[in-house]
Amino acid sequence: MINMFSEIPDAHTWNTVEEVHKGWSKDKKYDIKTKDNRELLLRVSDISQFEKKKWEFESVKKLDHLKGILMSRPLDFGICNHGESVYSLFTWIKGEDAEKMIPALNANDQYQLGVQAGEILRKMHDIPAEPNQVPWAEYYNAKINRYITNYIACGIPFRGADQALRFIEQNRHLLEDRPQTFQHGDYHVGNMVVSKSGELGIIDFNRLDYGDPWEEFNRITWCAGVSPLFASGRIHGYFNHHVPDLFFRLMALYIASNQLSSIHWAIPFGQEEVDDMVHRAELVLDAYDEFQTYIPKWYFSSYPQ
Repeated sequence: MINMFSEIPDAHTWNTVEEVHKGWSKDKKYDIKTKDNRELLLRVSDISQFEKKKWEFESVKKLDHLKGILMSRPLDFGICNHGESVYSLFTWIKGEDAEKMIPALNANDQYQLGVQAGEILRKMHDIPAEPNQVPWAEYYNAKINRYITNYIACGIPFRGADQALRFIEQNRHLLEDRPQTFQHGDYHVGNMVVSKSGELGIIDFNRLDYGDPWEEFNRITWCAGVSPLFASGRIHGYFNHHVPDLFFRLMALYIASNQLSSIHWAIPFGQEEVDDMVHRAELVLDAYDEFQTYIPKWYFSSYPQ
């Protein structure tokens, strides 16, 4: 397999290359161990993705100046496999999957890791969006319209969907005049690890984008499903424990929209995945009392003593 990547500089220093099957990305991912005992992450895509992958790599490099954050750092980018593939090389973050580790920790450690996740995210959001972005309300309202159209067309209902749709329509106006920044794009426990020293590491930036920084909380339901304390800590850490009411209204809008999109998204992956997303959507509706409230039941307004 190493021969396949022989055009990559320093590939001759690699000792082992093992494919990684975790995650939903279409990229092929490889865990590389070098002869001098370093560990690297190699992502490989079809050459047709060259411009997109180059943009992703250069966007992640904008985080280089953020010190004190354990995250995949970009190392090299180029073409391999006789011109058929594009590669991105990153540092490997050693640690256990956060979604498995966090529930096994004591309550205080769960919460403090959440605070750490929020503080890291806030630092990422200090990076401004690229110029000439479409106004956020225009961009996201078009996305909501697509989500609704696709949800109705797929014909897979879930309990409380009508209430979610009503909440979305009643709160679209909140999208006006929102700022735009760098976004990780898929920020939740499934893309985090916990190191041996107990530090939170952030991985998988392949869905990065630019937009409303608060949209990054649209997948916090995955965090809350693992640990409400972690999810609450993430919010507190992001806002330095001073959370504005508007945030909860917008987070609820983004989460409601995300539930609609997740049903249609799951269809190509089979019935089991569809059933899982329907179940998750119904859990979200329960957490929001079918959107009679905009603050979820799992949220702790302060660390419970």
